[in-house]
This record gives sequence, C-alpha cells and structure tokens, in this order.
Amino acid sequence: MAVALLLGVGLLGVSFGPIHLHFDQIVKTLVGAPGGLKGQDRTLLLDLRLPRVILAALVGGALATSGAVYQTVFRNPLADPYLLGVAAGAGLGATLAFTTTGGNVYGLLPIFSFVGGILAVLTSFFISGKFFAEPNTLLLSGIAVGSFATAIQTYLQQRHSDALRPVYSWILGELTAANWRVVGWSSIYILSSIAILISISKQLDGLMLSDEEAYSLGINPHRLRIIAVVAATLATATAVSASGLIGFVGIVVPHLVRGLTRRVTNRSLATIAFAGAAFLVLADLGARTLLSPAELPIGVITAFVGAPFFLFVLRNRRMVR
Repeated sequence: MAVALLLGVGLLGVSFGPIHLHFDQIVKTLVGAPGGLKGQDRTLLLDLRLPRVILAALVGGALATSGAVYQTVFRNPLADPYLLGVAAGAGLGATLAFTTTGGNVYGLLPIFSFVGGILAVLTSFFISGKFFAEPNTLLLSGIAVGSFATAIQTYLQQRHSDALRPVYSWILGELTAANWRVVGWSSIYILSSIAILISISKQLDGLMLSDEEAYSLGINPHRLRIIAVVAATLATATAVSASGLIGFVGIVVPHLVRGLTRRVTNRSLATIAFAGAAFLVLADLGARTLLSPAELPIGVITAFVGAPFFLFVLRNRRMVR
C-alpha cells in the first residue's frame, strides 16, 4: 500500500509544475518505449524533476524513519530527528560554507552541513560523559550543543549580513539544487542507515522497557541504543545536508502510520519509510505549484501541516494522562 502510494505521488511529482507533462509520455520515456518525451520536455523530466522527486523521497524516508526510531530510543512520542544538535550543527556548517567560500557554496554546502551535524552529535555524546549514556542525559546534551551551535551561527550571520538570505533559504528547506550527483551520494548513506534500522527493528521494542528488563530478554540496551542513534543520525545528517532543514516529517508520518495500521511503530519501519517518502514528495509538489511560477520553501509546507498535528498529538497525550 505504501509503495503504491509512493509510486502514485511520484508520478504526480514529475508530471505537474509550471510545465505539465502527460502521464503516458512520462511512463513511455522511463521505460524506453516509443512515443516518449522529446527535446526540452525530456530534459525537464530526466535532469530536473526526476532527481528532485527521488531526492525528496530519500529525504522524507530518512526523516520519517529516524523520527520513529528516536521516539523509541528516547521513549518520547514527540521526539524529533533533529535531536542531539544535528540540525543546529548542520545549520552552523551551512553558515560557515556561505560565509567562508565567497558565495561559491553549492559543491561544498553538503559537505559542510554533513560534517557539522555529525560533529554536533559526537559532541553531545562527549558531553554526556560516555557513549552508553541514558536517553535523558543524551537529550539534554543535545539541547545544550544545539543552543551553542545556534548562537555561533547567529553571530556569523550578523557578521556577514550578505549571507543572511541564502542561509535562511537553506534553513527553510529546499530541493532546487537536486541533481543526480546529490541523489547518488545521499542515497548511499540514507538507504544504508534505513536498512540498518529495519534490521534491528524487532529488538528496538526492548528499548521501551527498563534496561534491566531489556537485559532479561537478551537485549543489550546500551549497544542497541548506540546503533539506533548513530544510524538515525547519519540518515538525518545526510538528509539535512542534501535539502536543508525540513521539520515535522519525523513526527507526523510515524504517528499517522501507527494510527492507520494499529501496529507498534518499530514493526512498521519499512512502511514508515515509504510513507515518509510519499509525504515529502507531495509536500514538494505543493511547494512548486501553490504559487507557481514562484516556489515556496518546502519547510513552510511541512510546518503548515506538522505544527497543528504536533499540537493535536500533544493535546491527546495530556488528555490520556
């Protein structure tokens, strides 16, 4: 079901835009059959829209799966993939790219933001005192690291006012620079991370218990927590470096899938990944078409959907308590 949804939304994503492409011609072009697109329309499909849709699917799958895993690891249904300072670290890395390269950033931006996100997470682990820290300790460390990275980022932006606009555009999320090169390197990290998380999904249920109970089931919670956090963070950092900061996907999609399937979140990670991919492809379609020919930042679309959803989930939790 989720795979069919992704394929349908993906077809819509490559079809609609300022220039409309017909479904039958798209399919013929993709399968190499006669009667496909030619000339500029073919270039538009293969070099612009198709890599953008695939990148949106990769980023959406990464953020949704990471969100589900973070919610298990931190035993908090409102946990977000940008915990442990990964978003702030990536934002600081992107700001450094904009302020130190003289404006020629697009080859270096993914590298700077990726390294910034990973370094922020490693710093969170270091501050927590040990790699096998308790979830709450890691969470507080991540908040501290994120605040510090944001402070440095704000300082750099004020010192380099010419970088304010591109940095804010990146922070709101964008897929305008999507190409096959970005799709290629990001798919390696994202798909590998998701595969690792799905492979340990059955064991992740043990993290919802106390560490003593997990040990009694033959699960090493410290080791499992490290694997889960590292894989989820790698997927998140890669997504952020490829597309900027896109919020709420990791909260909205896992809750929707859990509500529709009535299954434990960790048993539905594959479904969550496909649903997250479809969600972000659809959000990107809205970003490209709502104000066509102008384009909205994709983060605005996800926030428009996600913020009310977050408040709804928060309210229901309070009512249950």
